[in-house]
Amino acid sequence: MASCWWSWRRCCSWRPAAGSPGPGSPGRAGPPGPPSAADASAQGIGRRNGLRMSQMPYFNLVKSLTSAFPNRYSMSRFHHSTSAACCHSRTQSGEQYSDPFKLGWRDLNGLYEDIRKELLISTTELKEMSEYYFDGKGKAFRPIIVVLMARACNIHHNNSRDVQASQRSIALVAEMIHTASLVHDDVIDDASSRRGKHTVNKIWGEKKAVLAGDLILSAASIALARIGNTTVISILTQVIEDLVRGEFLQLGSKENETERFAHYLEKTFKKTASLIANSCKAVSVLGCPDPVVHEIAYQYGKNVGIAFQLIDDVLDFTLCSDQMGKPTSADLKLGLATGPVLFACQQFPEMNAMIMRRFSLPGDVDRARQYVLQSDGVQQTTYLAQRYCHEAVREISKLRPSPERDALIQLSEIVLTREK
Repeated sequence: MASCWWSWRRCCSWRPAAGSPGPGSPGRAGPPGPPSAADASAQGIGRRNGLRMSQMPYFNLVKSLTSAFPNRYSMSRFHHSTSAACCHSRTQSGEQYSDPFKLGWRDLNGLYEDIRKELLISTTELKEMSEYYFDGKGKAFRPIIVVLMARACNIHHNNSRDVQASQRSIALVAEMIHTASLVHDDVIDDASSRRGKHTVNKIWGEKKAVLAGDLILSAASIALARIGNTTVISILTQVIEDLVRGEFLQLGSKENETERFAHYLEKTFKKTASLIANSCKAVSVLGCPDPVVHEIAYQYGKNVGIAFQLIDDVLDFTLCSDQMGKPTSADLKLGLATGPVLFACQQFPEMNAMIMRRFSLPGDVDRARQYVLQSDGVQQTTYLAQRYCHEAVREISKLRPSPERDALIQLSEIVLTREK
């Protein structure tokens, strides 16, 4: 199943069913911004039909949006526009484009050593626990995005080719906040494996794991305060609030079926995308005084962050545990209804009862998994991720061409095709 699925993902150019929500829909996650042309047109659709947007059932609203813009986010269109943007940038910048991760790592040498220095712990056991995930084996996806965004914004503003020390510090802080959230999440979820090894809570126990997560978070706060920019401090403390609110959203569920997807996207933004969005915004503030650039950086991070989590939710159904480095179908076992499940409900309404009881009865998890694999839930969730990535590319393409801007465009495609 998985091998067929990945082969399909790489080469097909299908057009989705009309029930796919995306970044242009009113249910999108994140702070409100100025309405886009799609939003304005959608409002017009609603008025012409004699409906206020808030009164329209969620999937019907999405259908109106998609039918109004049938060609906007097809698979082939996404790849074509991404490729064109990259070629355009290479021509104008006159510089050779290279792998995004290689390009980002030139500013991140010694990343994990520097993080361990920030922890400054004398107690042996606490030091071991706090440094456990900073072993250099993670993807460092967030720090890579942060330093690439820093360079892209600096070049856009005054053609500066350097990353400021304060901007690099944001990359460290982002990775520390992310890791602290993983430690805490594993306690809440009673998880036993993470990145292919035992979790902190399984080795040292839940109480000590909570304290280790707190310590990482406090060290990140000290590093953030040392930057000395109150605007940046405010931006990144919002991330911590969002992480808590997102976890609370995940603990609840919506009885109203039409509200579930909006609830899911809001949770996805707060738990995953807020950190990327606000970290990108923070480095743009440090490198450029233009609020327009700050918004571009934020929107790119938000859209890529949501797409990243959507694909993560897809991989939970399409990959085996060895590939993921953690158990698959984990979300179902935790009682969580992610994108593939919510889309599958449109074809298998009997899943609604399972969602409301959080897949708690014997056989619920296996049945729900089979329903998802028999439906187009995986495909629709992937398509939704494509739409968010398309929006991320549209935003970042507003910056002046540079190798780093091209790398951020390329990263949005890597998000869609990653296999772990």
